Amino acid sequence: MSETTPRLAISQQKDISVVEFKESKILDEMNINEIGTTLGGLVETAERPKVLLDFTSVDHLSSAALGMLININNKIKEKSGQLRLCKIRPQIMEVFVITKLNRLFKISDKREEAVKSFE
Repeated sequence: MSETTPRLAISQQKDISVVEFKESKILDEMNINEIGTTLGGLVETAERPKVLLDFTSVDHLSSAALGMLININNKIKEKSGQLRLCKIRPQIMEVFVITKLNRLFKISDKREEAVKSFE
């Protein structure tokens, strides 16, 4: 099953939902709400969701977007699922380090590494 919304490309790799962001800037509230709703739906439909977020094309991320990621992570954990992030650019990674979110999320440089890290 492959699904595409204006902001996300979602594909399956085994039992993992791979989500690619299609926009370089995830800043405004409407975009973030739409992405959060789509990801929330993905989590709701899976028994034990495994979600990989690929940030290849993302240059900018707002604090609201970080909040949405934390909420999605909490929903996934409630269902005994797993969330991984990959290919985060250095300037965004800096924000993850400053906010200590690099300790909350499992982050990989390469998509293959992230896929292998799921249990």
